[in-house]
Amino acid sequence: VQLQASGGGLVQAGGSLRLSCAASGFTLDYYAIGWFRQAPGKEREGVSCISTSGISTYYADSVKGRFTLFRDKAKNTVYLQMNSLNPEDTAVYYCAAGLRCGSNWNFPPKYETWGQGTQVTVSS
Repeated sequence: VQLQASGGGLVQAGGSLRLSCAASGFTLDYYAIGWFRQAPGKEREGVSCISTSGISTYYADSVKGRFTLFRDKAKNTVYLQMNSLNPEDTAVYYCAAGLRCGSNWNFPPKYETWGQGTQVTVSS
């Protein structure tokens, strides 16, 4: 049972990236999927979460209106579309699977399975 995050890279400010979270060994449909990020010297922070149905999504204030989280059930993958990137978005991004998002969706311990992380670097 593994999650794999991918799609990171180097992009200029104002650019876009799409991160993917793919699963092996289980179906993502049954899990809420959260995205977190961690910049050097900072704590891991919640970016977004999507419910099992895909109907409910949650976003950190810092990314609202710029990031979109959605599911592709046919591909067993969750995508984080990131637009209007700025240098403050530079971090290692992780996806994680949990039972539900809920009001404390940005609390890392509630997620059971984590991907390995993918580096996003935004240059000014």
